[in-house]
Amino acid sequence: MPQPEPGEPSAHRLPRDTQLLVGLIGAGIQRSLSPTLHEEEARHHGLRLHYQLIDLERTGSGVEALPGLIQAARTMGFAGLNITYPCKQAVIPLLDELSDEARSMGAVNTVVFRDGRLIGHNTDGSGWTWGFRRALPQADLREVVLLGAGGAGAAIAHAVLRLGAAHLVLVDREPARSEVLAASLNLLHGAGRARVEADIAVALREATGLVHATPTGMDKLPGLPVAAELLRPSLWVAEVVYFPLDTELLKTARLRGCATVDGGGMAVGQAVGAFELFTGFTPDATRMEAHFRRLVAARTDA
Repeated sequence: MPQPEPGEPSAHRLPRDTQLLVGLIGAGIQRSLSPTLHEEEARHHGLRLHYQLIDLERTGSGVEALPGLIQAARTMGFAGLNITYPCKQAVIPLLDELSDEARSMGAVNTVVFRDGRLIGHNTDGSGWTWGFRRALPQADLREVVLLGAGGAGAAIAHAVLRLGAAHLVLVDREPARSEVLAASLNLLHGAGRARVEADIAVALREATGLVHATPTGMDKLPGLPVAAELLRPSLWVAEVVYFPLDTELLKTARLRGCATVDGGGMAVGQAVGAFELFTGFTPDATRMEAHFRRLVAARTDA
């Protein structure tokens, strides 16, 4: 089936000049760039979109507030919701249907309201793939180490194996979590393709690439997640953190001769996927990425 060109409507498109209400449910999300990204891209498609942040921290709430929030969004006519920490798993029992991607990952980051039904999707893995392919299309995927097996890490793990990685080594401070993820990856993608290693130094000995998927390096949690001496020129390094875009890990990796991928690609890629699910229009990914990087640069300079 031919794919629509960027900017052209896909199968579930909304009429132009539609007024659209979407939002993000999560904790500590006031710095999210999603509202500006989605609203600006909608304008280019002739849509009037409002993107509402629904921050659990603002009311001291937790995942127990989800059923009421989902029902309120349905009542108010939301077209969809993005879902982030700590709600990606907790939202699943409240939905009518899951995409194959969301089901395999056991996590949802996008909910579409359609014909009275709530449909859960996950665009984290496809978003990571989009950014990674743009930055390092010829990356050696023989043996990839994934540091961090939480929500983002799990999505990336599936994406790395779908890209064709021969082996994926999981390193996480919670070994039980890594073991569960490895078992599900091997069941879905083929026996022996994923394994767990407790020591990052051991994991990196034969690695061709490293994906970092922990919070270390964020503005609120600065630092280096791996020792600098473990990084070598034959290793590519991909980051998920995007505040700041140029983390300590990326700076160190470049100094040691590594090819690098910043976290902006995944952030934009997952937004591209969510926008199309919400509106039915294929966004201009290049335009969205340029907008994202302008926003990050402005925030950094402020």
